Amino acid sequence: MNITVKLCSEADKQIIYNMYPLYLYDLAEIRRVLPNTYGVFEDTDDFRTLQEQQSLFDIWWQKENILYPYLIRADGLPAGFGLVATPPYLVDDSEYMLNEFFVMRPFRNQGIGEKAAAALFNRFPGRWMLFTTPTSDNERTQRFWRKTLGNYSLDHYHERDEDLPHFGMMKVFRFKSQGGN
Repeated sequence: MNITVKLCSEADKQIIYNMYPLYLYDLAEIRRVLPNTYGVFEDTDDFRTLQEQQSLFDIWWQKENILYPYLIRADGLPAGFGLVATPPYLVDDSEYMLNEFFVMRPFRNQGIGEKAAAALFNRFPGRWMLFTTPTSDNERTQRFWRKTLGNYSLDHYHERDEDLPHFGMMKVFRFKSQGGN
């Protein structure tokens, strides 16, 4: 299977917008949250439609060389996305943060996520952090990151539960990327 990870142009941002509700739906099961009164997975009733919610994410295409929205494709089909942030959008002294990472269910358990994550890390040499929900409901994702980061960094990563500004208690992974292809 041919896996590509490319910066998502503004002309293609609707592809990420189309996948984002699926991502939030997956997170809802893990984080045990319900949709708002309009059926949108947000913690307020400020958003009545998915289109209104999408306006929040326009920032990913407005902060060039600071925020990087990547589209993951498998054999040419949209398979997921990765959103990479740099200062001032970080919560610690890392150089890069994987803010969001999502692979749609039909593309899981095929090595696509691991290859896509490694491709993102290789684009930005330096100190990275990523985080995920620390609960037992999220063990699958935690195992994914332990395996992916273990393979990528030759087990040179750190993991611990931390209270992050704006996000709350999270399982945080830190490692260094040497860059590459």
